[in-house]
Amino acid sequence: MRNLYIFFFFTFISLNIKAQFDSQLLFHWNDSTIVGSQAYNNAYNEIWGININNSEIAIIGSTSGTHFFDVTNPQNSTEVAFLSAGYTGTGVIHRDYHDFNGFLYIVCDEGSSSTLQIVDISNLPNSINTVYDSNSLFTKAHNIFIDTASAKMYACASNNAMDVYSLHVPSSPALIYSYSSVGHVHDAYVRNDTAYLNCGNQGLRVMDFSMVNNLGDQPQQLASLISYPDAGYNHSGWLSDDGSIYAMQDENHGYDIKILDVSDLNNISVIATFNSGVDSQSMAHNGIIKGDLLYVAYYHDGLRVFDISDPNNPVQVNSYDTYAPNNHTSYRGAWGVYPYLNSGNILVSDMQSGLYVLDMSNSSTTTFNIVNSKHNIYPNPAGELFHIKDHIGDVLEIYDFSGKRVMQHTIKNSISTFSTKDFKSGIYLYEIKDHGIVLESGKIIFD
Repeated sequence: MRNLYIFFFFTFISLNIKAQFDSQLLFHWNDSTIVGSQAYNNAYNEIWGININNSEIAIIGSTSGTHFFDVTNPQNSTEVAFLSAGYTGTGVIHRDYHDFNGFLYIVCDEGSSSTLQIVDISNLPNSINTVYDSNSLFTKAHNIFIDTASAKMYACASNNAMDVYSLHVPSSPALIYSYSSVGHVHDAYVRNDTAYLNCGNQGLRVMDFSMVNNLGDQPQQLASLISYPDAGYNHSGWLSDDGSIYAMQDENHGYDIKILDVSDLNNISVIATFNSGVDSQSMAHNGIIKGDLLYVAYYHDGLRVFDISDPNNPVQVNSYDTYAPNNHTSYRGAWGVYPYLNSGNILVSDMQSGLYVLDMSNSSTTTFNIVNSKHNIYPNPAGELFHIKDHIGDVLEIYDFSGKRVMQHTIKNSISTFSTKDFKSGIYLYEIKDHGIVLESGKIIFD
């Protein structure tokens, strides 16, 4: 493989480049007898997954309740359990899930008869056992998130903007704090007591709940972000493994995903905005970061996967379209994604068409050392054409993911245009050189 070295005053970074391949569908389930909601005709909602007893379990919500599938051998996947809910039928839109210490926690955001359900899942794939099914704590919640490190469950838009429960006895949650400083918390991501709260039209709040362990204890606000580029309804987000960046979705048609630098909570900044590139009205729903990849359930555009190894320049590296009409009206299509199965297979739920198990293992990784540059090559990803500005007389070289040079061309204009018709779809590395000295390098995707 070709290694790129530059012995001048350039800064080097190591970058994992993901080659773009089509996802392979391993399993799809859709039960035509399950009714759709009156609102969006969605029979299905959230997806979750667990690795347990050497098995992989997919969990998907529907208007009927919660479905458990053994997807260990995806082509032979079977529904191994089903749990009916307190509220079912055409009024159901949202269910949400999170697991902790051998238990699955289930909520619904509709219906006066809804309950918090807690299920012992330790015997899956053989059986489940419901250990709690009650509305004594709350009837409805929009989302839940469990900070497993501190055994706390955050119930968003339940009795208050958000309520926090201790799970030191997992089958018996205990209320320890009610948050009402904002009117609404739509979703939350919490790690080690630091909570990133998506507050709809009131933006993002970051709170420290480390001192909240009993009723009467108070959290500390660490940061807020209300005004930011392309701000809309602050819907959801996910923190990177190293805690330095936060990917955030505003649930509005045509609004971009934001990458936030949160390494210094006193100075949060938006360092990148990007989208699926499908339609001006496309809308991201839920996203999860795993390693250098951001997996986004992108409603009408299905699953979209972005390489964020350079968080200033995210690039789309894979996709799977779960929703055929692609008319971008209303709220339909891919709802959720779960990328944490031990096999590496990806779970996706589509509001209208059900459960998908996808194989993305062919997305191979190769490492190059590249110059940290201004990226004067655009658009990226590129369709039929791409352009380069401000490099008259310099030489453009493009390499495929194996390190083979596939193009060399002298740039003749202040803005030069190049065709991609001779390239296969995928991810490439480019260099722009002046007499052998690399002035700029980076990655570019050809759709």
